[in-house]
Amino acid sequence: MHNIRQWSTTHHPRWLVVLRVALGICLFFKGITFMSNTALLDRLLSGSPWAGNSPVLAILITWADLLCGFMLTVGLLTRLVALLQIPILIGAIIFINAQRSGFAIRSELGLALFVLILDILFLVEGSGPLSLDGYFFKNRERGSQGREIP
Repeated sequence: MHNIRQWSTTHHPRWLVVLRVALGICLFFKGITFMSNTALLDRLLSGSPWAGNSPVLAILITWADLLCGFMLTVGLLTRLVALLQIPILIGAIIFINAQRSGFAIRSELGLALFVLILDILFLVEGSGPLSLDGYFFKNRERGSQGREIP
């Protein structure tokens, strides 16, 4: 894990920050869409093998998209967040988009595949130096030096 972090730190181009933030915003707004239109998410989940747990699954997917989107945007726990999003996206690709004519014009299969690829990229790359993860990692060595609590 240390080798991956070291390689990621030295080979992380700045333009990946823009992709990470865009991915986070996309996931966050998808969560808002699902929250404001629960009937849409219920209809999407009705054809899945987990249709019996549809209300619980809808809540989990909605909140995962909101929280993971926010955390990706600010770059906090990026690898963990990307790992949490991968099963949701695989489920969306296999069970929802593929069943509903995934290659139709209004399908979101392309977006789901693109987001899955970006999640895998950030699972490997991490958040990079321009993130809260980078800030906390860089300032971890300082600790509480210079700060005394009365």
